[in-house]
Amino acid sequence: MPIQGLSRFAGQVVLVTGAASGIGLATARRFVQEGASVIFADRDKNALDGAISGLNPLHAVTSLTDISVPLQVEAMIETIIARFGRLDVVVNNAGVTTPGTVLDSGLDAWLKVCSTTLTGTIDVSRSALPHLIETRGCIVNTASVSGTGGDWNTAYYDAAKGGVVSLTRAMALDHGRSGVRVNAICPSVTHTGMTADMLKKNPEFVKKFEDRSPLGRVGQPEDMAAAILFLASADAAYITGVMLPVDGGVSASNGQPAFPA
Repeated sequence: MPIQGLSRFAGQVVLVTGAASGIGLATARRFVQEGASVIFADRDKNALDGAISGLNPLHAVTSLTDISVPLQVEAMIETIIARFGRLDVVVNNAGVTTPGTVLDSGLDAWLKVCSTTLTGTIDVSRSALPHLIETRGCIVNTASVSGTGGDWNTAYYDAAKGGVVSLTRAMALDHGRSGVRVNAICPSVTHTGMTADMLKKNPEFVKKFEDRSPLGRVGQPEDMAAAILFLASADAAYITGVMLPVDGGVSASNGQPAFPA
């Protein structure tokens, strides 16, 4: 059911990748609640089936797609157009990570991270853009604060998300005159399936993050979904090429520790 008083995306067709869990799931379900027909794309079939539970099957459909495989991406976009006849919003959210430095992580680890997080984002965008030009639609990428500044021990993830940041800006320049806006959110640490084990095993890290955050908490998928929907909405009609930090204010700091009261 649409959220009472909200139908910002009525009649629109939205694709969300990585939609079976975390930020993607919260985002896809919020789009459905606000009136859109949404394609939940992911490579995890069991999780996809649960992702659309309780939603109207006319407005929430699944696409079992591994975006690191170009032929699957092409087939996904073709199927969307065949079924709905249009595409208005693409949310490039799918991504993977692996810990390690460039010294202790091999090339196979880089290819795993890059093929989904960066190359997959490029391929989905490339395949979707002709249809987004027709509808004067938009793209919202899930980048990361890790793409705007470095982290310890996640070199490949940082590099891939840095690529998403630059890609977002380049596509905003290249396709704005065709009516397509391209923006990104940059989350900080967020409670998702990808971070669940790490956060559970490292309560000291969580405490340090909460102490550093002006809002005093770790982000939730719903926080990210709200920002994505804003950037996809008509309220953001004059916004493109933006990297929107959704980080509880962490990036407001210059990095120095708090002075004693």
